[in-house]
Amino acid sequence: MRKSDKLSERQRNIVLFMDRYVTDHGYPPTIREIGEATKINSTSVVNYNLNKLVTLGYLERSATKSRGLRLVKNLTGRRLDYPVRAAESVSLMMAGQIVAGQPVPVPEDIYPDEHDAIEVTPMMLNGVDPAEVFALRVKGDSMIDAMIGDGDVVILRKTSTARNGDMVAVWLDERSETTLKYFYREDSEHIRLQPAHPTMDPIIVSAKHCHVQGRVLSVLRMLH
Repeated sequence: MRKSDKLSERQRNIVLFMDRYVTDHGYPPTIREIGEATKINSTSVVNYNLNKLVTLGYLERSATKSRGLRLVKNLTGRRLDYPVRAAESVSLMMAGQIVAGQPVPVPEDIYPDEHDAIEVTPMMLNGVDPAEVFALRVKGDSMIDAMIGDGDVVILRKTSTARNGDMVAVWLDERSETTLKYFYREDSEHIRLQPAHPTMDPIIVSAKHCHVQGRVLSVLRMLH
């Protein structure tokens, strides 16, 4: 009896779906996507079957990576290798613009424009699930020494936390303003938002009124 004959119908469907998905996209699906495609409503049931496929030698898993699944064998028993092709692209939501300068009142600008999107390569996401990523167009030049100029596009991972030195998009609720800066926690009550510009001063704000919305993963530089 071949090993593939030992698979349940659900497990066979998972292998078939993953084979097609990685061929089409160049990266593996999420557990939720696998469940939707194979009509398994419970993510714990999907996870159970994935672990069975690991045991049977069809999958490898990495607990430290987003989309950390790798199909290593298909139903015929053929060993697989799916390198991500440079030409592959991922469509990201363009969520408006972010100010790289003195922050200005633009609360509406961080909400998504459903009619706008941008295509990027998976390499620009640094292994992050595309569902956790969005893009913003930069307005201003306070981050020019970080090679980010007016009109460039920053690709960000959705997050509400940051470490010192992270470049982040923040919402300052007391001012109803948004800005793009380096993040530094001065003390328990204050955040320093540091520009990357030789003539601009940092902005010191109350920690409870400074809300991180995304951490920069990469930059698309526009030809000006």
